[in-house]
Amino acid sequence: MEAVIWIGAALTLAGVAGLIWCIRLAFKARRSGLDEAAMRAALSRVVTLNLAALGLSALGLAAVVVGIVLQ
Repeated sequence: MEAVIWIGAALTLAGVAGLIWCIRLAFKARRSGLDEAAMRAALSRVVTLNLAALGLSALGLAAVVVGIVLQ
């Protein structure tokens, strides 16, 4: 079960890295001075990536908890 904990920790770290990447993408889109339609398109992509990163992080945390409980 120790492997499940380490895999979960890696997934969580990957998810957090994805969240940081989404923040950088959002700030980059904000600074680029796009018109409203282009800004909506860029931010909708960021929202999709943000939800995927958040899901990955939650999945990793769940794996850590399962690994700890079963250990």
